[in-house]
Amino acid sequence: MSCFYSPNFSSSFTRLPPPRRRRLILQPKAVASSHPAAVSLSDPFVLDIADMLEDSVSSFSSSSSSVLQKLRDSSSHSLLSQRWPTHKDEPYRFTDTSFLKSSKILPAAAPSTISPSFSSPSSNLITIVDGHFMPSLSSLSSLPAGAFAGSAADITPGPLYDTVMASAGNAFHDGDLFWNLNGLGAPDLTVIYIPDGERMIDEPLRLRFSSAEASETGSGRLPLSNPRVLVVSGKRAELAIVEEHLEAESCEGNGSYWSNSVVEILVEEGGKVSHSYVQMQSRNAAHIKWTFVRQEKCSTYELVEISTGGKLSRHNLHVQQLGPDTTTELSAFHVAQSDQIQDLHSRLVLEHPRGYSRQLHKCIVSSSSGHAVFDGNIKVNRFAQQTDAGQLTRTLLLAPRATANIKPNLQIIADDVKCSHGAAISDLEEDQLFYFQARGIDVKTARDALVFSFGVEILARIPFEPYRKSISDRVKELLTAS
Repeated sequence: MSCFYSPNFSSSFTRLPPPRRRRLILQPKAVASSHPAAVSLSDPFVLDIADMLEDSVSSFSSSSSSVLQKLRDSSSHSLLSQRWPTHKDEPYRFTDTSFLKSSKILPAAAPSTISPSFSSPSSNLITIVDGHFMPSLSSLSSLPAGAFAGSAADITPGPLYDTVMASAGNAFHDGDLFWNLNGLGAPDLTVIYIPDGERMIDEPLRLRFSSAEASETGSGRLPLSNPRVLVVSGKRAELAIVEEHLEAESCEGNGSYWSNSVVEILVEEGGKVSHSYVQMQSRNAAHIKWTFVRQEKCSTYELVEISTGGKLSRHNLHVQQLGPDTTTELSAFHVAQSDQIQDLHSRLVLEHPRGYSRQLHKCIVSSSSGHAVFDGNIKVNRFAQQTDAGQLTRTLLLAPRATANIKPNLQIIADDVKCSHGAAISDLEEDQLFYFQARGIDVKTARDALVFSFGVEILARIPFEPYRKSISDRVKELLTAS
């Protein structure tokens, strides 16, 4: 007998001052119109951005790439029927995008020559500045034979070119406005290809994203960049990626800009991709990112996500299991401080037998104006028998009126499955603090230790010691200062 389970409510949690410290609100799930006529055919604000992006990409030398042209054609067609998201749209019900709409959005210019200012512990480094692959700031000395890392414009006709062309512009019906704005405005497409059977698991490939252009806070200007990356891991290949989104070099942590990025990953049969994604952009920046993963049979995809930066940070994560015996493990740790939104919208689709997945999401909201959002959907379709899927989200609210909106979601159509999900939202437990105080440890030290240990479970999953230590130190510094 088939069953279908999907909660029809979302949990909105706001920590209140004593004596009423918490309030739990259960709200009915908004019903979205499925009729095409209900969607506006033109949004002047969206069309203005699209026109500016179209003008800007026409001036870049890579704009003649047939791969990019195919992507732009597909995206521009989709943009005609998309409007700017509001709170009336279910996916953006708790995500305030007014910061973007109230700004004067301008496409980022092509970066001039930039001097490296970061040291890299990896011999494989790809630097992308405002969407442009920068060979002068990259180092690719340890790539295996037959591998490729660079601009799609440099790929010559052949099997790799055919693979890239097949992936670019593919219909992706779940892509939203920001996905299509990236497709239209990406000035370059960075391609990473690892041949069948090769291993790059011991020495990771570091992807470093940066913005060269930023405006002063309060100026109302918001430079927009659209980085786009395609990763193809061949059959039985193993690849480790460290993806870093860093603050603009010129803004010293306070500049305003908008990074609207897309990373597509294809894991072919029997392959494995270990993906560490770190977002530590300026506190006055907007960071909207799509990660779209397709897994062939017997493949493994592991994601460890750390996000602490941005005034508005939203990660749209979509994973499709395209074959049996496929493994997906997703871990995320977010920190929302003063006037920050940390938002994760994830969707995992299991289509075939014996799929395995685990998702763990943790977030700390340390300020009264901080806001955490988690919308996690796992869909187990009819032929995904013997699926084992688990999902857990936990959030710490450390200040009065700190807010979290949490919606774990399971949709199960198959008969023979083992699926579970759970959610917990709380402050630190008084008995935990008392345990430390009873041993002579003051309240602040005890609280700092407990708060940091909340995220250690996910920080420990970063597989490379140099990155794990530097990121852990940064997170500890943020939490201690809050």
